[in-house]
Amino acid sequence: MKNLLETGVHFGHQTRKWNPKMAPYVFTARNGIHIIDLQKTVQKAKEAYDALKKLTSEGKKVLFVGTKKQARGAIEREALRSNMFFINNRWPGGLLTNWNTVKKSIARLKKLEAMEADNSFEKEVKTKKEVLTLRRELEKLRKTLGGIKDMATIPEIMFVIDPKKEEIAVKEARKLGLKIFAVVDTNCDPELIDYPIPGNDDAIRAISLFLETMSNAVIEGTGGVVEQPRFSEDLDSEALALEYQGEYDESGKFIMDEDADSKKSKAEEPAITTIEVDQNE
Repeated sequence: MKNLLETGVHFGHQTRKWNPKMAPYVFTARNGIHIIDLQKTVQKAKEAYDALKKLTSEGKKVLFVGTKKQARGAIEREALRSNMFFINNRWPGGLLTNWNTVKKSIARLKKLEAMEADNSFEKEVKTKKEVLTLRRELEKLRKTLGGIKDMATIPEIMFVIDPKKEEIAVKEARKLGLKIFAVVDTNCDPELIDYPIPGNDDAIRAISLFLETMSNAVIEGTGGVVEQPRFSEDLDSEALALEYQGEYDESGKFIMDEDADSKKSKAEEPAITTIEVDQNE
C-alpha cells in the first residue's frame, strides 16, 4: 500500500470537476479533492490484467494511447516492451474509422524512411529546398504514425490513459467494437470503458505504474517472461485519509495540503514498479 500511495494513484481531481458515475470508486474527499479507493483500483486492475492476458494469448493486438505530456514516454516504452503499438502525440482523426486512408500515410512513411536509409532524397528531388520539405514530411509522419507503422490491420484492443482527453479515440474504438481498457480518473465516464481502472491519470509515476502493469499482462499473454516486481494487493482503504497529504498537478509535481508545513516535488520518474496481480486467486 505504501508504494501505491507514494505514486499518487489515489489522488483524483477536484470535487467540482468529478463525474458522478465515478462515485463507486471514490473513497472520500478532502480539501476539495476526491480520494480514489485503492481497494477498488486493485480489484479492477486485476480484472483488467486477467482479461488483457487472456485476449493477447488469443493473438489479439493492443494499441496503447496516451497523448498527454506526462504519458508519452511511458506509452512508447511499454508498448515497445510488450511488442505492441502506440499513439503518444496527436490522435489522427479517423485512424480506426478511416483505416484505409491511414494505411496510405503509413506506406508513405515507410517509403520516406527507406529513402533516408539509402540516402536517396537527393536522387528523387532536384533542390535542397525539396529535400528539406521531404525530411520535414518524414519527421511529421514519424511523430504521428511511428508507433503504428508496423500495424497491418486494426487492433482488437485499446488501452487508454485519460479517456476524457482521448475522447475521439474512444469513440472510434467503441464504434468498431474494440475492447477498451483505460485508467479512469474521477472526471471520467467509466461506462464508456469495458475495463475501467480507477486511478490518477495525471501523475507521471501513477501513469507509469499502470502502463508497466498492463504491459506485463500483454507479455505474459504472449508467452513472455515478466522480470519486474509488483505491488502487494494487501491494501487498507481505512488508512488512506491519514496518508493523504496533497495532490499531483499535471506536471507530476506533488502539491501539499494547505495545512501542511512543507512542500516537496515528485516530478521525477520512479524506478519501474507495478501493481500486484495474484494469478493464483
